[in-house]
Amino acid sequence: MSESSPHVRASDADRERVAERLREHFTQGRLDEDELAERVAAAYRARTLGELAVLTEDLPGHDLADLPGRVAGALAGTRRQHPPVALGPWLVGGGVGALLATVATVLLVLGGEPVFYVAAAGLWGAAVVLGAAALWIQASRRG
Repeated sequence: MSESSPHVRASDADRERVAERLREHFTQGRLDEDELAERVAAAYRARTLGELAVLTEDLPGHDLADLPGRVAGALAGTRRQHPPVALGPWLVGGGVGALLATVATVLLVLGGEPVFYVAAAGLWGAAVVLGAAALWIQASRRG
């Protein structure tokens, strides 16, 4: 909040910060749904910083979720967010397979041997296996 006096008018940003803090305390189990709804409505009606302070005075000032990094997520036990799974290895595997199948088809049409299909399938399979291994390693590092 911008000022320390309880008589200072609250801004929209001040009200939103308090509402977000109340939602976090709800996810931590400190507030039930009815209390959350009451307090959030009061936060959006508040005119001064003092009115906002009353809404959170019985709640801890710093939550475990405010701590930096993985420690906060592990200690807080709340919605731990993971980055999306990387699709790069799968796209590369599929792209390699399509390229190799195209080259093998062209060579077969030009009078090549069917061995090119076997080679293309083997290389594509290797690319997919390496992509899957990369995804597995990435997921295991995230815990």
